[in-house]
Amino acid sequence: MISGLRSSVPACAAMFFAGTTSAADIASIHPIGFSADGQIFAYEEYGIQDGSGFPYANIYALDLAKDTYLPGTPLRVRLEDNDATIAKARWQARNDAEALIETHELANHPGELVAFNPITEVDEAPHRLRYRSMPVLPPVGEPNTLVLEEVPQPLDPRCEGLAEKSVAFRLRFTERDGKPVDDAVHEDQRVPLSRGCVGGYRLGGVVSGATPGGTGIEVALVLVLSAGFEGQDGRWIAIPIKTAGPGTP
Repeated sequence: MISGLRSSVPACAAMFFAGTTSAADIASIHPIGFSADGQIFAYEEYGIQDGSGFPYANIYALDLAKDTYLPGTPLRVRLEDNDATIAKARWQARNDAEALIETHELANHPGELVAFNPITEVDEAPHRLRYRSMPVLPPVGEPNTLVLEEVPQPLDPRCEGLAEKSVAFRLRFTERDGKPVDDAVHEDQRVPLSRGCVGGYRLGGVVSGATPGGTGIEVALVLVLSAGFEGQDGRWIAIPIKTAGPGTP
């Protein structure tokens, strides 16, 4: 299924518009978990804004079937205090999200980070992940190959002088369980304003989970690289690539 982005917010976006925040920081990411029925996935991103030096932490809870935020989310914290720390920002964001996490029992189903490709990795392709969905040895199942393709877009006038290009992206599988396929699972219809002056993406990881009935769930983690004050900022979005579907036991 090709999922489009909503007109008001991007699907699972975790962005700030460049110029309204600080610059040149790559957010860290921490998956929180899935709901028991596989319908919800939550994750946290956090870091220090390079321009201001303020710590921030954001928690996103996503309805995977609808490819939208849950009502009342995302939860964003930025501590504008020179004595503030990342630990304090993360604690406040987690405290704000405590009821949501408990209601959906997200911490009881943390999922597995079955593939990860950080921006510091130099030997792996930034737009491709080949992985198995089951984190076990001996291996179970054959590999999947997920690729991200950047799609050039007209440059937003507000980004002139800040970015040389603007790009959307699509995700597709070229291999599932060891068999060649051509299976598109996401395609941007446009570049949402909340991504800022985006000039590129990195396919950063895959988190897998399962429902009590054994249906597999997978979410791709995409790092969005946008123009910042001193370089490129990196913020995370999560894209459902395999969902349980409504009513799955």
